[in-house]
Amino acid sequence: MTPSKSPVLVDGVVLNGPQTDVKVGENFVEEACRLVMEEVVLKATDVREKVCEWQPPEQLRQLLDLEMRDTGEPQDKLLKLCQDVIHFSVKTNHPRFFNQLYAGLDYYSLAARIITEALNPSVYTYEVSPVFLLVEEAVLKKMIECVGWKEGDGIFNPGGSVSNMCAMNLARYRYYPDVKEKGLSGLPRLILFTSAECHYSMKKAASFLGIGTQNVYFVETDGRGKMIPEELEKLIWQARKEGAVPFLVCATSGTTVLGAFDPLDEIAEICERHSLWLHVDDLLKKCYSAQATYLFQQDKFYDVSYDTGDKSIQCSRRPDAFKFWMTWKALGTLGLEERVNRALALSRYLVDEIKKREGFKLLLEPEYTNICFWYIPPSLRDMEEGPEFWKKLSLPHDRHVGIHEGLGLTPCSFPPKASREDSIPSS
Repeated sequence: MTPSKSPVLVDGVVLNGPQTDVKVGENFVEEACRLVMEEVVLKATDVREKVCEWQPPEQLRQLLDLEMRDTGEPQDKLLKLCQDVIHFSVKTNHPRFFNQLYAGLDYYSLAARIITEALNPSVYTYEVSPVFLLVEEAVLKKMIECVGWKEGDGIFNPGGSVSNMCAMNLARYRYYPDVKEKGLSGLPRLILFTSAECHYSMKKAASFLGIGTQNVYFVETDGRGKMIPEELEKLIWQARKEGAVPFLVCATSGTTVLGAFDPLDEIAEICERHSLWLHVDDLLKKCYSAQATYLFQQDKFYDVSYDTGDKSIQCSRRPDAFKFWMTWKALGTLGLEERVNRALALSRYLVDEIKKREGFKLLLEPEYTNICFWYIPPSLRDMEEGPEFWKKLSLPHDRHVGIHEGLGLTPCSFPPKASREDSIPSS
C-alpha cells in the first residue's frame, strides 16, 4: 500500500493494499524457472542421470515435507521443496524411460504450457479466451481435414476416457433426445457393442451414464485382436431378441495391447443396415447445451458460435489445444509425420532384434507400434510350451516386461525364485 492512499478497511482487512509481496513473488518465479531449466530440461537427455530416485511411499513421505501449516514457508524452503519434487520424480524424457502411454517433454508444448499457466485462461467464451478459442478452432479444422472430412465439429477433452463417455452420451441423445430433460426412467434397455479388446473406459462410461456395464456387449475378436464383423451382427440380433435396443457400436483404431485396427468399413456397413450410430455429427451443442443466460448470451457483439463452453460437458476448460498447436507450428505436418514414421521404424527394428535374441518370444507380427512379446528366462527355455509352462511363466514373482503401445513397457511376471541369471538388465 502506497503512503498516499488511505487504507480501505472491511472487518479489519485492508482492501486497497497488495495481497502478496510482488517482488518476492517475481523473484520466486524467476528462481523456480531457473531450477526447472537446470534440473529438468538440461538434464533431461543425460543418460548418466537416473530415470528415478526410487523410494517406497513410507520413506518418500519422510523425505518430503508434505505438511501444510498455518503460516507460509520462506522462499528458500519452497525452492528446496521444488528441487526435491524434481529429484524424486520420474524423468520422463530420459533416454531409458519407457511407458506404454506417453513419452517425455516436448520443448514447444512445454513453452506453450508455461504461457497458458502464466495467463491462467478459462476456455468457455470468446471474450475471456479469444486467442485460445481461435487456436482450438484451427487445430480442429486441420484434424478434420486430415481425417478426410469436408466439415465437422469437435472439442478438446481432458483425455480419451472422457471423449469415449461423450461419444456414448451423444449416441444416446441422438436416439432419445428426451433423456436430456426427462432422465433415464422413460428409456428402454439400451445396448452398446464394442471390441473385447477395447479400452476399459467403455465400461466406466456405461456405468457413469446409467447405461450399466451389463449392457456393454463385447464382440469377439480374431487372432490379431480385431473385432469380427459377423460376431457383431450376431450380438445385435441377440440384443433385439432380448427386447433391448441396440444404439451404438464403438470400434477401435489401435487397441490398447495388440494395437489392432477394427475393420471399420465392414462395421460401418453393419451399422448402416441396423441404423446404429458409429460417427459423430452435429449433436455436440444440442446434447450438452444448458443455455446459461448469464454466460452464453445470444446478443453479444461477436459471433457467439465461438462460445464453445455450451457444447462441452465441462464449462471451464484448460487450453490444451495450444500445446498441440505450438508443436504443430514448430514442426509442421511433415515434422509430425516424421515422428510417427520414426516410431513405426523403431517398432520394426525392435521386432527384428527380438527375433534374433534367445529368450525372447514374439507373440505376433505387429500391425502398429505395439510390440507384444514374452521374455523366457533360462530356467524355462527347454520346457515344452503347454499349460504348465504358461502357468510358471505367469506366476507373480520377479517381474519382466512386454513392450507395447508406442514402445512402452507393461509389467508381466517371472516364475518363482528366479535366479540372478534369469533377470533382465535394468537398461
